[in-house]
Amino acid sequence: MTTELPLPALTTASGPPAEEFDVALLDLDGVVYLGREPVPGAAAALAAARERGMRIAFVTNNASRTPDEVVTLLDEVGVKAEPAEVVTSAQAAARVLAERLPAGARVLVIGSAALRAEVVARGLVPVSEAEDDPQAVVCGFSPELGWRHLVEATVAVRRGAYWLATNLDITLPSPRGPVPGNGSLVGAVAAALGRRPDVAGKPDPALHRESVDRTGARRPIAVGDVLGTDIEGANRVGCASLLVLSGVTVPADVLIAAPKHRPTFIAADVGGLLNAQAAVDVTGSDYRCGRWRASWEGAGVTLRVGSGAPSTDARPVSDPDRLDALRAACVALWSATGIASPTSVDELGEVLSAGGEEAAAVLRDWGVPAGA
Repeated sequence: MTTELPLPALTTASGPPAEEFDVALLDLDGVVYLGREPVPGAAAALAAARERGMRIAFVTNNASRTPDEVVTLLDEVGVKAEPAEVVTSAQAAARVLAERLPAGARVLVIGSAALRAEVVARGLVPVSEAEDDPQAVVCGFSPELGWRHLVEATVAVRRGAYWLATNLDITLPSPRGPVPGNGSLVGAVAAALGRRPDVAGKPDPALHRESVDRTGARRPIAVGDVLGTDIEGANRVGCASLLVLSGVTVPADVLIAAPKHRPTFIAADVGGLLNAQAAVDVTGSDYRCGRWRASWEGAGVTLRVGSGAPSTDARPVSDPDRLDALRAACVALWSATGIASPTSVDELGEVLSAGGEEAAAVLRDWGVPAGA
């Protein structure tokens, strides 16, 4: 199998995103906080980004909280925000429903009070059972959901109701690790029905449209920690993206990312909004970033320390220049010609190897199998 991919955006240098883009469309879980715990440094970084003139929108696939509740949670982790700066998948879903249904239509709401409130705000009538003959079913995350709620959704959709999910995130980040998200709950209904719903949240475009409309963004950048929602969603609408490694995504995930999951920029955390983004310089089969070099040698890529300018990243994954190593290795692997790009960590171990002990230590930190 031969794969020929265009050079990804990591080859393009940029000034600090806070100075290059007008609005940051910022994911929450895994970016600003984990559960109810703050991501270290996030509050200070966002305050500094605002001081540089960047506007912030807090864009979340989690439909379980109202904007006011999100603001309260943000305040608990040291981030100042206004309800008007919060955009949720519940808002996007309610808009999709209102555009599809007549005013006053009944909607079976499987989710939180926050989702019900957004449905009401759009002139629709929330109901709780399939016997209420709803014209649509909307499914959003709530920790209180149980089997009987999924049964009502299944029955109503089977009877012909339009079916919409706020999002399909399989997991939610938490201080204890990933836990089941709305996609896991919706997956039970989808398995029973043999089909999936329409979706309002990331990566589908409705939430991005809602965010841009509410903020008036002219040159937004999406900031998130999940390749399959935040980054894919940005790519689907042609928006720049900053992947942060403070949530669920780890370096090995980025190295094997499919084209639709590849970010414009990578940073350790949201502090990356304040830092110039190092470019990967490409010369033939060599890919250099900072003092790191990734080179195609035969059917694989070798990562080694080479010459180059020191890293400018102030908030690295581990050592000051580990992100440069990651950028160089990503662009080399993503630009594969004549060989299929790795799609699993095991395949990654067959393609990516270390040229020296320092590089070997980096690959071990990334979880790349030994002996590549």
